[in-house]
Amino acid sequence: MDGPAEAPLGIIEDGAVAVRGGRIAWLGRRADLPGGARETADCEGAWILPGLIDCHTHLVFGGDRAAEFEQRLAGATYEEIARAGGGIFSSVRATREASEQALLVAATPRLQGLMAEGVTTVEIKSGYGLDLASELKMLRVARRLAAEHPVEIATTLLAAHAVPPDFPGGAEAYTDFVANEIIPAAAASGLADAVDAFCERIAFSPAQTARVFEAAKAVGLPVKLHADQLSDLGGAALAARHGALSADHLEHASAGGLRAMAEAGSVAVLLPGATYFLRETRHPDIAAMRAAGLRMALSTDLNPGSSPARSLLLMLNLGCTLFRLTVAEALLGVTRHAAAALGLADRGALRVGLRADLALHRIKRPAELCYWLGGNPCIGRVVEGTPA
Repeated sequence: MDGPAEAPLGIIEDGAVAVRGGRIAWLGRRADLPGGARETADCEGAWILPGLIDCHTHLVFGGDRAAEFEQRLAGATYEEIARAGGGIFSSVRATREASEQALLVAATPRLQGLMAEGVTTVEIKSGYGLDLASELKMLRVARRLAAEHPVEIATTLLAAHAVPPDFPGGAEAYTDFVANEIIPAAAASGLADAVDAFCERIAFSPAQTARVFEAAKAVGLPVKLHADQLSDLGGAALAARHGALSADHLEHASAGGLRAMAEAGSVAVLLPGATYFLRETRHPDIAAMRAAGLRMALSTDLNPGSSPARSLLLMLNLGCTLFRLTVAEALLGVTRHAAAALGLADRGALRVGLRADLALHRIKRPAELCYWLGGNPCIGRVVEGTPA
C-alpha cells in the first residue's frame, strides 16, 4: 500500500514481501521473488497490508461511563450529569483511585481487541489523572502494555485535558503546573513521547495551550492538539504555528486553519466515533482538507466519555459513511497518514527499508475493510518481522 497519487494504494496482485532484520527487504509480484529465502510463509490468499495504526486513543482509564450513557438516553442533560458528579471528572476520580495494576488489567482487553483487527501501533494518551502522580501512573501503564504485548505503543501526555475543579487558582494556575511540573517530570522519566492539549472554551485557551506547547518544546517533546471540536478557536492554525504533528477533531476548523496545517506538514486526525456517539451534526470540512492537500488520518478516539469505540475497522466504515472519505483515503488514514500523525516515518506503508509491520486480511478487495459493519477478517499480524 504505497504508490503515486493516481494509484494511492499501490496494489500488487499475487504479491510477496521479503523481510530481513525486521525490515522490508523486497516486495513485488510473487513470480519475481528472488531465490534464497530461508523461510517462507503462505498467506493463503490473504491481502497483505501495512500494520494498522490507531493514532489517537485514551485507552488507559479507570471505570466507565455506561450509567451516564443510560441517563442521557433517559433525557438527562450533560449539565445535570456533571452536577451529580459525572462527566470527565468521574473518570478522573476512578483513574486516580485505581491502582496501576488495575488500570493495566482493564486496558488489556481494549488493546487486544485492536491488535486482533491487525493493529500493530497504538497511541495512548494520559489525561484522566490531572495530577502529577496519576498522569505518570497512566503513562507507566501504557509502557507496561507495550512491554507485555507484541505491539508498538506511542505515549502522549495529555495533562492539559481539563482543569481539575479542586485545583487552587483555576485554569491559569493549573496551566503553569502542567508546564512547570508535569511536563518536565514526564520527560525526565522517559514516559512521554509527545504532549497534547485540549484547546476549547471548556478547557484551555489558545494562550494557555501555547504555554503548554512551549514547555513541551523546551524538553524536546513534539506536540499534538485537540482542536476546533466544539468551536473555532483557531486551534488548527495554532497547531500549525507550533509545528504540531497533528490536530485532531477539527469539526469547526476554518479553511485557512486547514491550509496552515497542510503548509506546516501537520496531519488532520478525524475521529468519527466521537461524531457518531455524541450525535454531532457538524462534520470536518473534508473538501477543504482535500483542496489544501492536507493529510487525513483516522482513529478510534477510544475513551470512556465521547467515543467508547474499540474497533478501528468500524472507524473505517464511519469515516466513509459519515465523512464521505474514499476507500483509499480511509485506508491511508489508518496506515501511512496515521504514522505521520505520530511522527513515525519508519512504518505505515509497504516499502523497502520500512519496518515489517504487516496485517493479513482474508478479503477479496480492500474496500471490504470499509464496507462491513462488524466482523473481523484479520488472520494474522507481523510486528517488526515477527509473526504475532
